Amino acid sequence: MLQLDVTDPGRYSDLLLLPNGQSMTIRFADVADGRALQAYFRGLSPPSRYNRLMGAASELPAGQLDLFIHFGQADGYSVLATTTRAGQEVIAGEARYAFDQATSRFEFGLSVSDAMQRQGIGTALISNMECRAAAYGADRLFGDTLRSNGAMVALARKAGFALAPTPGDWKQMRFEKAIDSTPAAIPCASWRLAAHASLAVAP
Repeated sequence: MLQLDVTDPGRYSDLLLLPNGQSMTIRFADVADGRALQAYFRGLSPPSRYNRLMGAASELPAGQLDLFIHFGQADGYSVLATTTRAGQEVIAGEARYAFDQATSRFEFGLSVSDAMQRQGIGTALISNMECRAAAYGADRLFGDTLRSNGAMVALARKAGFALAPTPGDWKQMRFEKAIDSTPAAIPCASWRLAAHASLAVAP
């Protein structure tokens, strides 16, 4: 199972190629990303921001922003999907996840910039979440979204998740799927590091 090295979060970054040929980096968010991440959330359309935060807000609330940019805060981790435009790094999407070792369940939520939707970024983020879940040794991957969030519901269905009402909240849907111990696609950095560590301690 993956044990994160908090002194070197860059080890867990992934470089992906989108269907349109554009490259995208998925890396952990850190304190230096605070201003850019807040600008990203302010730049989301009101419906997209409402869907991600599950409520009306003009930006990411200060308490949540603090969690997002501090590695491992509240046992959760935030990653940014970034691309380069005119030599500048641009946040194209984000995801936050947590692993519950007691239940072997891996929970996540994500968003993609309105201007960069339908380019495969959401699918890439979900695949990366599956790979990171496998690195932790998770049995199941899940998330909750508003019933009205048609884009996320469609994305989850396309990725093979089963959908059912979220327990205790009629406004939400839960998407969930079992996790393979070995990622079907090219393994992410987290899975490679976990596999290497496993081999290193094998008798």
